[in-house]
Amino acid sequence: MAPDSPVLLAAVTLLSAFQMGYLARRVGWSRMAHKILPPAVSGPPEFERTFRAHQNCVEFYPLFLVTLWTCGMFFNEEVAAAAGLVYMVARQIYFNGYIQSTKKRLTGFYLTLAALLSLSVLALTGIVGGILDKYLYIHI
Repeated sequence: MAPDSPVLLAAVTLLSAFQMGYLARRVGWSRMAHKILPPAVSGPPEFERTFRAHQNCVEFYPLFLVTLWTCGMFFNEEVAAAAGLVYMVARQIYFNGYIQSTKKRLTGFYLTLAALLSLSVLALTGIVGGILDKYLYIHI
C-alpha cells in the first residue's frame, strides 16, 4: 500500500456501507414483523417510520460520500474520517429515534446536518486553497 493511500477514508466508507446494509436489514425485519410484502411501503406507523428512516438515510448517503472524500482528499484525511464517524453515529441516532417517533429523529438529524456542513466547508476550504495555490500561486 502506498504511504499516501486514503486508508482512513476507505475504512469509514466501508463502515458506512455496512451501516447502510444493517439499516436496510432493519426495514426487512420490520416488514416481517408487520407482514408487509414488497413492493408495499405502507402499513402500521411503526413500519412506515422504519421505512422512511431508511429512505432518508439513503437520500443523504451520496452527499455524505462526496463531502467525506472531497474533504479527505483536499483538506485533511484524519479530520474527514473523524467527521465521517460523527455522521455515522448521527445517522444511527436519527434512525433509532425516527422508529420510535418522528419527533425523536431531530437530535440525529441536526447532528447529521452539522457533520455534513463541517465536511462541506472544510472540503470547500481545501479546494479553494488548492486552486489558489495551483493556478494563482497564492500559498495560504
